[in-house]
Amino acid sequence: MLRTLLLLASILTPCLPVLAQQALPDLNDIAGEFAFVRIQYDSYYGGGFYGGPWLTDFPASDENFLRGVARLTNVRVMSKPIVLRFDDDEIFDYPFLYALEMGRGGGLSLSPAEVENLREYLLRGGFLLIDDFWGQQQWDAFYRDFSQIFPDREMVELNADHEIFHTFYDIDGPQMIPGRGGRRGMGQAGMNEASNHAIMDDSGRVMVLINWNSDMGDGWEHTYDQWYPTQYANSAYQLGINYLIYSLTH
Repeated sequence: MLRTLLLLASILTPCLPVLAQQALPDLNDIAGEFAFVRIQYDSYYGGGFYGGPWLTDFPASDENFLRGVARLTNVRVMSKPIVLRFDDDEIFDYPFLYALEMGRGGGLSLSPAEVENLREYLLRGGFLLIDDFWGQQQWDAFYRDFSQIFPDREMVELNADHEIFHTFYDIDGPQMIPGRGGRRGMGQAGMNEASNHAIMDDSGRVMVLINWNSDMGDGWEHTYDQWYPTQYANSAYQLGINYLIYSLTH
């Protein structure tokens, strides 16, 4: 997979500026370097909103994240997110994929074609970010099917000193970002501490980053919501940008 060489902007302040207070960048760049690809998937039974858990927060979270990337880095972005499935050959055109809520609705249901295509994509250098599922029950539902991708590779918990937390912003490891309906500082399913887990290739590169017990998507979606705490929106952008820069440079 071809890698895009990036010239990254310097960080102007140690804390992410509140995007709602500034003019939005023009995202109409047909030659953008980065396209945000959201994965559509099937789940075992009903759940989520407007067609299934995969569609939660769409398109506001994806579009707001693109605005954040455009403002805070020199990465040129495409203006609109793209929706693909794991068995689409087009995923090989994009180095970064995003999926969420894969533990809801009984967990994801993958076809043999999806398993094979995703495995090949990741081994060729692709990166998958999985966000927003909570508690042991959802983890078990997610793990049951997703472990088919690499049954011989462990999902390793990442410590705060892993380079993925220091590629652009220096972040003290995983951050618990609550959903819009949660209480300040409180998670879901009785979980109030986030963790990041990874599936790595033979060279130690993170192929799959699993953001468990945290909801970056809500942090992006509710950037302009006066009732959503700015500190969590800031954390969501900082983490997301770190994951993105890592995916484009490894």
